[in-house]
Amino acid sequence: MGESGKRVVAVANLREFFRDSVHGALEKQHVTVEEQTEQYVVNVLTSFSRSEALYEDTPQGAQLKPLAFMLRDALEAPSASARNRLLQRLGDVSLFIAGFFARGFATKLVDIDYHIAMGGRAYGTLATATARGGARALGGVFEELAQKFQPLVDALNEVSESSYTHTDRDILHLYEIWLKTGSARCHALLRGLGVDPTQAGRGALAH
Repeated sequence: MGESGKRVVAVANLREFFRDSVHGALEKQHVTVEEQTEQYVVNVLTSFSRSEALYEDTPQGAQLKPLAFMLRDALEAPSASARNRLLQRLGDVSLFIAGFFARGFATKLVDIDYHIAMGGRAYGTLATATARGGARALGGVFEELAQKFQPLVDALNEVSESSYTHTDRDILHLYEIWLKTGSARCHALLRGLGVDPTQAGRGALAH
């Protein structure tokens, strides 16, 4: 069954599964977004559920390109349209990784706040670049993604960990994420574990 002990659930339609899961998570986290933005997030999840869409072929095999390299490629793009495509991928990858692999950041040098910052800025730049002309509707989606990147990450964390029960071992990691990102979800989880991060301070976690 694997180390997580989770039960595998058969899903007939992956897009519908993500649509229902994202909508439920947004409601639970009290996050309100436009319908087009919610649909965009569902499309990102559906696309990246295929590993070939997320990873890139390299001589060392399929790998995830570092965000700094994605940003470099965008800045060096030969045209505005190419730059926008690369910035969009940077935002999408950052949202997906921060949303679905937050627990994995505990053992990595690059932390979740880095992904949140990079993704939010990428979407913010796209919002400005697409604010006029035929792409105005998409520009509004990018603007909302930029403004609500952290709450959306919280919602995706909810989708990712819907079958996971947090324990005392998670307190330090949740506290670190809360310190770095101000995550409302991490705050609520800490309260549920008996820790008030706004009152406890670092000393309360050293026991």
